[in-house]
Amino acid sequence: MQLHSVSGKWRVGLALSLTTCLLWGILPLALSVTLNVLDVYTLTGFRFLIAFTALGSYLTYKRQLPSWQKLKQVSWKLWGIATLFLAANYLLFVSGLANTSATTAEVLIQIAPVFMGLGAMVIFKERYTRRQWFGLSILILGFVLFFNEQLKMLIASPNQYLFGSFLLFWAAVCWAIYALAQKQLLLQLSSAHIMLGIYAGSTLLFAPISTPKTVLTLNPLELVILLFCGLNTLIAYGAFAEALEHWEASKVSAVLAITPIVTLVCVDVFSVMFPALVAPEHHTFVAIFGAFLVVAGSATIALGQYRKRG
Repeated sequence: MQLHSVSGKWRVGLALSLTTCLLWGILPLALSVTLNVLDVYTLTGFRFLIAFTALGSYLTYKRQLPSWQKLKQVSWKLWGIATLFLAANYLLFVSGLANTSATTAEVLIQIAPVFMGLGAMVIFKERYTRRQWFGLSILILGFVLFFNEQLKMLIASPNQYLFGSFLLFWAAVCWAIYALAQKQLLLQLSSAHIMLGIYAGSTLLFAPISTPKTVLTLNPLELVILLFCGLNTLIAYGAFAEALEHWEASKVSAVLAITPIVTLVCVDVFSVMFPALVAPEHHTFVAIFGAFLVVAGSATIALGQYRKRG
């Protein structure tokens, strides 16, 4: 079976990965606010609908919609797998977020890039060098230190967090499967065409279980946040899909590992700007030191020399 190979434009891949990281870091805060007024099914369905409408309109305007001849050559089974597992990831993540917190959700969802990196080693024959394995050990140590307080809270309050953590774990598994399917689909279609099909299929999946009338009850601020959630979906996943075109999946996953730091920085900033919407969090010196280790570990993995299995 022919496997997808990257373009080698690692600077482009790095920039796109960082864009995805920033948008995903902000997203849990916006979702937490929206969950106060919408159920998880309606919120998830509208995120896909907004993304599909925006991307579809853009491709139509540019006259870049895929031809039927090209679609006939696509593996519909693989496309279906990517759609089902991304839809499941969205639903499970939002459900897990509703039962935990933005910080906890971002901590646990980091299992997803790890699964993706390991899967890439098996399927796409990507391989870490010794330097990259060393970077991974630094990254893991950084996470242990950075999230020490949150993990203690998770252990101390199992009734509050256990169910949400269970959902987030499976959200991570679903995302890794989607990501690997998405990478292989790049052999057959562009990232924009792949995501358009995924958004369309996911919108149809959530249509029967959504309650669109509740959106009409939102105030202007809540509508803007919902729109941001949808556009975040479009831009972040578009950047992620394109990053896989230019950079190895294992390195993309390493950069995405810093997303929790982005989330916690955003919590600090927005808790000052909008105290009624976002509660502040306080971090110790150990946690801050852990953050530096996470960044150092991610950079070591991302910039380490890449090898293929012989």
